[in-house]
Amino acid sequence: MTDQTGPQPDDEQTPHQPPPPQPYGYGQPPPQQPPGYGQQPYGYGQMPYSAGPHGSPPPNYLVWAILSTVLCCLPLGVASIVFAAQVNNKWAMGDVAGAQVASRRARQFAIASAISAAVIGVLYLVIAVAVVSGNS
Repeated sequence: MTDQTGPQPDDEQTPHQPPPPQPYGYGQPPPQQPPGYGQQPYGYGQMPYSAGPHGSPPPNYLVWAILSTVLCCLPLGVASIVFAAQVNNKWAMGDVAGAQVASRRARQFAIASAISAAVIGVLYLVIAVAVVSGNS
């Protein structure tokens, strides 16, 4: 007579199961995490090292755009500011051609603003001189 207290596992029919995982520190290394997991890739206001092409970005003409807006022609100056603001963002994203185009357009609108202010100033002087000489 054999003593059976329940079904006995048969090594050939029951698949082998791994033992339950042990807590860390009992001879097991910690699980592998992706590189940089839980860390900020870069600080506030910094761009990642891989972003943007190497070299210096094209000039953004922002100061010129602001001065042409304040001192010259407002609509053309505002357009110049918009394009000047796009230069550094496009450069940081790696869009070299877009940054160059935005730089060129910012310069063109700033020049157009200054020229239009000069033309309007000359016309104003011509009209003022004509009115003053006509009254004399």
